[in-house]
Amino acid sequence: MPTEMVVARVGWLTGLTQALAAAVIAERWTEKALDELAGGVGPDGRNLPVKGYKALRRLGWGSMGEPGVYVSDRVRCCADEEAARALRLALHRRTIIEAILRTWPENSRKRTDAEWAALREALPADVPVAEIRHRTRQVQAISDAGGPFPAGITEAEDAPFNAAQIVLAAADKQLITVARTWERTVELRVQLPLLERPASTRDWAWHVLPVNLPRNVPGDALKICVPTLRVNNNQVRVDLPFEIEIPFAPASGHIIAAGFDWGLNTLLSATIGRLTPQGRVESDGRPLSYDASVVSAKLHRLRGHREDLAAKRRHYDKLLTGLADDDVRKPELLASRDRTDVEHRRVCARIRHLNDALAWNAARWAVDQASAVGATVIYLEDLATLEARGHRRGNARLSGQVRGRVVDAIGHLAAKAKIAVVTVPARGTSKFCPRCGDGKSALMHVLAPDRLTRRGWKWAYCPACGLSCDRDRAAAERIVSRGLLGQKATFTDRKTGKRAIRAIVDGNVTRVRRAKKATRAIRRARRSGTDLHPRPESRTSRAKTGPTRKRQTRVKKMTASQMPDRRPVPAPILTVGNRPAGQAPQTNRRKPGRTGLVRDFHHRTGFHKVKASPVLLLAEYGTGSRHATPPGTLNPHGLG
Repeated sequence: MPTEMVVARVGWLTGLTQALAAAVIAERWTEKALDELAGGVGPDGRNLPVKGYKALRRLGWGSMGEPGVYVSDRVRCCADEEAARALRLALHRRTIIEAILRTWPENSRKRTDAEWAALREALPADVPVAEIRHRTRQVQAISDAGGPFPAGITEAEDAPFNAAQIVLAAADKQLITVARTWERTVELRVQLPLLERPASTRDWAWHVLPVNLPRNVPGDALKICVPTLRVNNNQVRVDLPFEIEIPFAPASGHIIAAGFDWGLNTLLSATIGRLTPQGRVESDGRPLSYDASVVSAKLHRLRGHREDLAAKRRHYDKLLTGLADDDVRKPELLASRDRTDVEHRRVCARIRHLNDALAWNAARWAVDQASAVGATVIYLEDLATLEARGHRRGNARLSGQVRGRVVDAIGHLAAKAKIAVVTVPARGTSKFCPRCGDGKSALMHVLAPDRLTRRGWKWAYCPACGLSCDRDRAAAERIVSRGLLGQKATFTDRKTGKRAIRAIVDGNVTRVRRAKKATRAIRRARRSGTDLHPRPESRTSRAKTGPTRKRQTRVKKMTASQMPDRRPVPAPILTVGNRPAGQAPQTNRRKPGRTGLVRDFHHRTGFHKVKASPVLLLAEYGTGSRHATPPGTLNPHGLG
């Protein structure tokens, strides 16, 4: 069968399900219907099922086909599932908007501490601050536009948009079957319509779609699940989930951990910490960083281009509203508007692709660093309590980062490596000193290590102990300290499986040197003449060889300007004559390797234009003196 025909028939199927789901969503987009769905109880008094299409049918909200168009009950189940997912997602937004409306502040741009406390009590747990501000601005924009103050989500938003896709997980074997033919191929057998508007069962037929598994799907996958079909760029896209066995990672009992900070200077800054039997946290002092400033600059340029195209498209729409249908200028404006819309979609696709690539690459680097040092847990800042403050330029850069996607990718890849991912409170990690702070000694944020009197945000200096290091590095040490010292209070969400430490337990981190190599000690002993290799005693006379010759002392010649022994740059290749002194140009140098260990074909490292610390194995810590103070106690006020 030609590919164009298969694409057309899959498009007809997704179009039918999209129309059915859109009709259900538009009909039930009322406060009364959302209250019934949020209640979780059907008209008969029984709890609603977990599956969306069953819950809608128990409420009596099942989809109905158009007159004259035949759609099987299995296809309507898929449409009901799509509508149920959209309505259940709206319930989460509805809870946030209702809490904001009940606790509306006097100044929506800046809430007081009491107003924040009242809002937190009305909101569910773990709602990010950024989402709260977005919903507040959404309500404020409606009020500023001159409209009535919204009473709920149905007045603040339009009905949710559902994509042109079909979730075949809601169907049974009478609509879709999945069979694994070979190790890297899967055969989908699905019913597709033969017409855009099928009138009977004769207009439906079985089609066999062979699918090649990508390289990220392991050959020993336990199960290939039912996919989701959609059409994109005149191609059939198959979202094919699969199941693999994930080893269990304990929530506590960790000795070596990796702490990652969402930095202002870099996307990720990390450090490695170890918990001693005495209850102290040690760090080897090696800084780890993932700098994606070049990629972030490109994303910033693309976002600016996208905003310009959106403004241009709105300008065309405004011009078209004032023209009559028979105006000669309307076809030209329509063509310009269509070209702008196509360019806008293309830029949006580029931004999404670059964000996904950056998120998975950063997650791959983070998991590789933890695996190389033998860490069993990764500690991250809790995004729900993290908010960018201060400079507007820094806020814009932080809001454009893909933190949520990086967290999801780290959780996905760390689960494969049997590494736990735990979030810790972010408040105060960059404020206090990780050496002597313990929640008391505040850091000075300066411009540079040699400019301690100039206030800035890049460098951290402690006037009490003299610590001078990168701000993000100091924050990473406090994060790993909070995680290791407070791991007994790790909370695991039963629904999502995410782990978090909500109580703040602060303790100082001591930096311990690594063990020195024996060759270095031998060289130093030979130069210094210690007991390891004593120098021979000098003799004034020798019985067999005669008197000892006097040593000639060299006179150091002082010159105004000394020429270097070797050229600081490679010497050029000469075809005639002798080559001058210097390093010869190398034409067979080794190509630089990747920045991490590559174990996953799909999520690989080596992302272009990214400066990341190389993945190195962790050496043994030194046995020198440790000056860390005992860890702090639980802070009841929640301050770092």
